[in-house]
This record gives sequence, C-alpha cells and structure tokens, in this order.
Amino acid sequence: MTGLVVITLLAAIIGAILGYASSWFVADNDSLVEKIDRLLPQTQCAQCGYPGCRPYAEALANGDAQIDQCPPGGSEGIAALAALLDRKVIPLNPEYGVEKPVSLALIREEECIGCTLCIKACPVDAIVGAPKLMHTVILDHCTGCELCLPPCPVDCIDLVIRDAV
Repeated sequence: MTGLVVITLLAAIIGAILGYASSWFVADNDSLVEKIDRLLPQTQCAQCGYPGCRPYAEALANGDAQIDQCPPGGSEGIAALAALLDRKVIPLNPEYGVEKPVSLALIREEECIGCTLCIKACPVDAIVGAPKLMHTVILDHCTGCELCLPPCPVDCIDLVIRDAV
C-alpha cells in the first residue's frame, strides 16, 4: 500500500513539473517556415534548387532564397509569398522553369518494362509496381513533378493536364 502511495505521489510531482515546464517551452506551431510551406504547392519537384518544398520554405525564411524560384506555384504563389514576407512581387525566374498547368504522370502500361526507375524517382510514392511487371500511377498522389520522366528508359510516361483526367 505504501508503494502505491509513493508512486502516485511521484507521478503527481512529475506531472506538475512537466506542466510547469510546458509553459516555458512553448512550441511555435505556426512558425514562418510553416506559413511559407503551406503556401507552396507541395510538388516536391526540386525545380527551385532545393530537394522539396520544406527545404525551400526554410531557405526563404532564412533569407537564403528568392520568392521567384517555384514554377509550380507560378505567379499566384509568388504573390502569396510576397504578401507573407512583405516583399515586392517579381516575375518567375526562368532559370527555374516556366509556369504551366498542373499535370499528372500517366504510364502507358502496355509499354512499361517494369524497371522500377520511375518508382525510385517519385518523391511522393505515387507510382506502384513490381520489378519486371507493369507500373501505374496513383493519380490522387501524383503532383506532376516530372521527376519520373528522365529515368524511364522506354519513354512510356506521359504528362497530362490534371483537369483533362
């Protein structure tokens, strides 16, 4: 019985300490990086020069990147970033690509040789298949980043405008 009282008392003391400490170490869930990341298109295409949207958001927050580096975000994305970061709206830097409609990858399955190179290239795991068997794209997950196109040795992947699917 004494052991139960001691454990209950220790749990209460530790709980009080953790509760007090949580007021000192408040997590900023709505940080600038989070706000920037929410404005980005989440294509993970790396066209901006960073491996994904989150690293680009971190670079923007740190002042290491410009707001004109995201082709999938286009002029709307640049305007939203400019408003958030209190910067002047500038055009998309052509060094990073051109603004175009949101696309999806479609695999011509009858031509697919099952090499799995597209699966390895997809940053959002939108392509499924097995070695030496045909692959397919889960359209709800595809961001149209185009990273699956270059590694395909048989050129059996087409990009189609999202609204046309």
